[in-house]
Amino acid sequence: MTDHSGNFYDLIQADAEAERFKNLTWEGSFEEYLALVEKNPLVARNSWQRLYDMIRSHGFEEPSTPNGPRSWGLFKDPLGDGQDAIFGLDEPLNKLVQTIRAGACGFGPERRVILLHGPVGSAKSTVARLLKKALEVYSATDEGALYSFSWHVDDEVVPSPMHQEPLLLVPEDSRAEIYERLNNTERAEYELGLEGELDPVSRFYYQMLMERYDGDWKKVVSHVRVRRLVLSESDRVGIGTFQPKDEKNQDSTELTGDLNYRKIAEYGSDSDPRAFNFDGEFNIANRGLLEFVEVLKLDVAFLYDLLGATQEHSIKPRKFAQTSIDEVIIGHTNEPEYKKLQSNDLMEAFRDRTIKIDIPYNLSLNDEVRIYRRQFRSAKSTARKAAPHTLEIAAMWAVLSRLEDPSHPNLTLLQKVKLYSGDAVSGFTKENVREMKLAAAREGMVGISPRYVQDSIANCLVSDRPVISGLDVLDSLESGLKNHSLISNEETRNRYCQLIHLAREAYEEIIKREVQIAISADQEAIDRLCSKYIDNVKAYVTSEMLVDPAGRERDPDERLMRSIEEKINIPDGRKDDFRHELMNYIAAVHLEGETFDYRQNDRLCRALELKMFEDRRDTIQLTSLVSTVVDPDTQEKISVIRDRLCREFGYDELSADEVLQHVAGLFARGDAKDAEEEPEVAA
Repeated sequence: MTDHSGNFYDLIQADAEAERFKNLTWEGSFEEYLALVEKNPLVARNSWQRLYDMIRSHGFEEPSTPNGPRSWGLFKDPLGDGQDAIFGLDEPLNKLVQTIRAGACGFGPERRVILLHGPVGSAKSTVARLLKKALEVYSATDEGALYSFSWHVDDEVVPSPMHQEPLLLVPEDSRAEIYERLNNTERAEYELGLEGELDPVSRFYYQMLMERYDGDWKKVVSHVRVRRLVLSESDRVGIGTFQPKDEKNQDSTELTGDLNYRKIAEYGSDSDPRAFNFDGEFNIANRGLLEFVEVLKLDVAFLYDLLGATQEHSIKPRKFAQTSIDEVIIGHTNEPEYKKLQSNDLMEAFRDRTIKIDIPYNLSLNDEVRIYRRQFRSAKSTARKAAPHTLEIAAMWAVLSRLEDPSHPNLTLLQKVKLYSGDAVSGFTKENVREMKLAAAREGMVGISPRYVQDSIANCLVSDRPVISGLDVLDSLESGLKNHSLISNEETRNRYCQLIHLAREAYEEIIKREVQIAISADQEAIDRLCSKYIDNVKAYVTSEMLVDPAGRERDPDERLMRSIEEKINIPDGRKDDFRHELMNYIAAVHLEGETFDYRQNDRLCRALELKMFEDRRDTIQLTSLVSTVVDPDTQEKISVIRDRLCREFGYDELSADEVLQHVAGLFARGDAKDAEEEPEVAA
């Protein structure tokens, strides 16, 4: 029996929480802060450098192919248990990280807007969300620590409204020497530096105290208390998000702050910085990151503010001079908005100050499946209700919609899907795949969003059906195309419907193959058939006679050999080549001291399975499943096939029965010929 004598209060690690709180609320004098900076210069990083170090702190995987992109750990969402993990976009994400790296080094991107551009649902917002969330967490670690300050004057405590770096209090003449010493250490990648001036409020108190103490700077900074700063979007500290509203309701003060009319009477002037709220998104995002949602929907007046914030690292609050900021600005936009930007000559200055990074749809079938598995992994009924290949076929259709038709005459669209997923296709190398992707730069910028597929799967999962299959999801996807709000023309809709039929055919080939394997799963019988085939091929190649069990000589059984070779489309004119190649391969295996195993030869193994299936199909009478009466003997054989489907391919009894019914229906409709052809897409 479980002991419930303790309570939740006893389980809380109060000591650890107290120690953490103490670290995050550190406060000290300006002199103590200078000592801290001397000990750990990285606390004086700018926003680009801190963001880059945060990304690096999550590690990366080196590319699996030459000249391939790194896979950065941050985008696997380690902080959220993978809930926001991004799959299949290593290349654009690596480009994003390299852009941030260049900005950290001061090579130019730090004076640009990073513009994430891509179709709806391509993870642009997810990228920004991961960066913001991880930056918050990083600022609360020892490695990501940063600091701001407050003025303590005449019993009044006034925090720097823009959370500025305390070193901005150092007179300009002394800054160069301080940073020279800070950079006189071994540090890779970038040098520390400081730009900008104090914000208007801090400038006001600085000048007031300089006058009070006749320019004695040390007495001025004795009124300064430095404190640890933890970034938080919820608390509007160092991380901001701006989303455009209706043009009539947009106001630039949302970005740069506004007057506090209650305090104007107290201070006597609307130009007194103490009567101004420095709480616009540019202000509160200082020292961190600012996300612009659908940035190109901004009014032109807003874009001028954005240009100054990027190029000059300053903003212009109303009634005040240019005010310095230090923040990374990331915007994102979709394809229609970006096309409007390109066609607008008045926006040339903005285009010149942006670094566009395309965030396309994922083009890897395996990664697309991972997206859907993540979405539905928490649904308790998903594993029970979705038959094998359900998510895979939905993902296949989504990827098909994003690809261009192959230019190579010997490559089908389904084979292109396989190549993009890293699978082998005869006659094509990894370099060929790389060339295909370079030649089709628009792939992934159009097509079906994962959201549409997820919605269709969800609709199936909440249905009353005890189990859903790939066919159910494809039907749901197809019916939804009639009212899809993002499909603008009938030609596109028709193409997507054609791809539904292509995916349905691929699914039927997969389940046919599995049923064939289940029917022909008698390993001993296949071994005997293989041995018989090899004996006949050997006799044919060496022009020898075979000896039957009765001791009589006979010619090789040409009918048997062709019945197997035809299953893998070996034409009569190529049979000699195939048989000689097979015998040479067997001889080479024996020379290496190994034993030939037909299971290591995919084509021969497939041919033997199909031959066994053909020989047994009629005896099992699979087509009787679609009739109303099934004799006990046939039912027993079908039960064995069902059990094999469950054991070998992960079906439950309900889904196995549905697969058998569907495949039986295909045979009953005279579709048996297709079952003997090698399927283009394997499970």
